[in-house]
Amino acid sequence: MQTDLFSTASNRLTIDLSALKDNWLRMRQLSGKARTSAVVKANAYGLGVEPVARALASAGARDFFVASMEEGIELRGILADVRIYILAGLWPGHEKAFQQHGLIPVINSVEQLEVVRQAGWLPYALHVDTGMNRLGLSLQEARQVAASDAPSPLVVMSHLACGDEPGHPLNASQLSRFRQAAALFPDAEASLANSAGVFQGDDFHFDLTRPGIAVYGGEAVNDAANPMKPVVKAEARIIQIRSALAGDTASYGASATLARDTRIATVTVGYADGYHRSVSGAGVTVRQAAPSGAFGFLHGTRVPHLGRVTMDLSLFDVSDLPETAVTAGDYIELFGNAIALDDVARAGGTIGYELLTSLGKRYVRHYIGG
Repeated sequence: MQTDLFSTASNRLTIDLSALKDNWLRMRQLSGKARTSAVVKANAYGLGVEPVARALASAGARDFFVASMEEGIELRGILADVRIYILAGLWPGHEKAFQQHGLIPVINSVEQLEVVRQAGWLPYALHVDTGMNRLGLSLQEARQVAASDAPSPLVVMSHLACGDEPGHPLNASQLSRFRQAAALFPDAEASLANSAGVFQGDDFHFDLTRPGIAVYGGEAVNDAANPMKPVVKAEARIIQIRSALAGDTASYGASATLARDTRIATVTVGYADGYHRSVSGAGVTVRQAAPSGAFGFLHGTRVPHLGRVTMDLSLFDVSDLPETAVTAGDYIELFGNAIALDDVARAGGTIGYELLTSLGKRYVRHYIGG
């Protein structure tokens, strides 16, 4: 039934669990002597936490990171024998849930540490801010914890602000500060590297790495070739093909003026599906990216997006394909093997993370491999 639904769906995702596992195994290899975790927050970056988590566990992952307690409880129902870290920490009143489900809070503040203390010192990880100024104890606060009667955290961790820019001076500064923080807790494991940090080399690996976007096939380092395998292909179905004359306009706001006689494919995807309005190209005032906007891929040919992305529909120029080659019911690839995820993101002035985590419920998800 699921396969039949997928074959006729308006919007569909093909998720390659073998490619996902291969990407995780590559990150494990690049992590050297460090153990490699799996980050499956935000419904596994939009791809579905249950099949993704099971695939990564089968590849060897035993440490998992999610954002919230609710995500952790869901994951515990999927995987019984892994460590689950909650990046947002915990709130008063959540202590019993953490104990019941075996969740490990990542402590981000002195206030959260007090909740752990009041609960009789739940096992915890300690986040120390080393320069991002987002979450975490200051280095001075970490020194105070180390000098107190608090038991050692399981993991002391921090997060790189500019790991995707290998030459940025903040990387070296954060590395130096993190070494100081890790030295305060000799019985704890140390974790600094996200996907980009893994590519930075051994100095950043410590005991536990935390790759995210690279496992899902996205770019982790700016201005560098992406060595990861594509994991997800997004497609949308053509409802109608219509002909318009040179000089005609298309879409809301007459935002596309046709330079030639044009065949337009109207496709069943819009910003309600996470195909952002900003990928539309010229004529959308909220964006500052390449004026051409995004491309799709159809029958071996790149086809440009036309006009504005609307809530449920998008337009593509299929004039360069033979008229008999395109019919209603065909699928246009939005991103995947032929159109890179991050190329579409750049066309919309955003990043691959946002495209993945915005994928809506109207996609039928089909899993292969794994």
